[in-house]
Amino acid sequence: MKTFFLKSRRRLLLFVLLFMTGSSLSAVVYAQISERVFKTDYRIDPEKKGELSIDVDNLSFFKDNEFSSYYIKGYSLPGLWLQTKAVYYPLDIIKVEAGVHMLRFWGANRYPNVAYQDIATWKGDQYQKGLHVLPFFRAQVALSEHVNIVLGDIYGGANHNLIEPLYFPELNLTADPEMGLQFLYNSRFFDLDTWLNWESFIFKDDTHQEAFSFGVSTRVKFNDPESCFHFYLPVQGTGQHRGGELIEIHSVATLLNGAAGIGALWNTGHPVFKNVNLEFDAAGYTQQSGSLLPFDSGYGLYARASADIYDFRIKTSYWKCHEFVSLFGFPSYGALSTKYEGFVFEDPTSFYIGLEYSREFAKGFSMGLDLDVYQQSAGTMRVIANGDTFPIKSYTDISVGIYLRINPSFLIKRF
Repeated sequence: MKTFFLKSRRRLLLFVLLFMTGSSLSAVVYAQISERVFKTDYRIDPEKKGELSIDVDNLSFFKDNEFSSYYIKGYSLPGLWLQTKAVYYPLDIIKVEAGVHMLRFWGANRYPNVAYQDIATWKGDQYQKGLHVLPFFRAQVALSEHVNIVLGDIYGGANHNLIEPLYFPELNLTADPEMGLQFLYNSRFFDLDTWLNWESFIFKDDTHQEAFSFGVSTRVKFNDPESCFHFYLPVQGTGQHRGGELIEIHSVATLLNGAAGIGALWNTGHPVFKNVNLEFDAAGYTQQSGSLLPFDSGYGLYARASADIYDFRIKTSYWKCHEFVSLFGFPSYGALSTKYEGFVFEDPTSFYIGLEYSREFAKGFSMGLDLDVYQQSAGTMRVIANGDTFPIKSYTDISVGIYLRINPSFLIKRF
């Protein structure tokens, strides 16, 4: 009976969100939730030299994941994150930000006191009350029109422009701000983002491992992105290291993901049927050291297509892999089950189709809605412990979300 009511509740939430999505179609909308809602503009405006302001950056969200496959359990994410910070431009090439980052899930009063990536694991009596709170500090210098160096809280998440097998967009809602070092380069024909995110610092005789992640995201642009036919070459990589020299540990783990591909964008110039984007990527995984995961290496093939029609975006993709593990991606882009510990998939295949739109009300104020459908193909599942295999049928996972980004800035004084 309890299971019946839980499933009924989820179906009701899904219906409500679908209804809200459908009822909004008459609005003037724009595509690309990642661009308009999740990303943060990193450019320094020289005209703001000497300005001191207070920025309030908020992302409120409600996401319902109706997952029934063998990969991951279903769940809902009702909540928000809020950054309140003072922003100062001492020079026309330097920006300094200091404040707090807060995460709140509706209905949660205690939060595990750990680094958050997705939904955090409960840690007994190590918790914060009311909110998950972190200090926020960012120091940035623009060495030239094309080069930026960032220390402290870097521009992470959607700003890295990683493909979905390498980074799950939902982490823009739940993950802590990335903290460390970042180098950004942007030009007409080449973009580069390389970063180090320090997730866990250790002291002498500490009881946990040091952990940090790192990555690089590049794009070679063969011609002007506004051309009728634009061609580009994305090369990306992420990694995570767990270890530390200051503590006695039994294992060190270094895990790597990488991807390279080719993409084409057709800008039609038509006011309704605006563009079509095609991209093909080959992805790889390797466990450089340690035995944290059951696979030492693996690979995957990813093909995606999207079309912007009257400011809506329709998306679809195909994925097939062999012993691939995604460090930060959606679990269905991999061969490990997070739903059933100790189970893996043999050469899994999945299809995806999605619909999204976003609306920008003014600078710093935007809203997005999306619908994602993942079709997991029938295949074979294997038990790691004894090697037993058994067939599994195909499953459909559905996710619906609504997001509201509010980012006003209040000028305090100009020095």
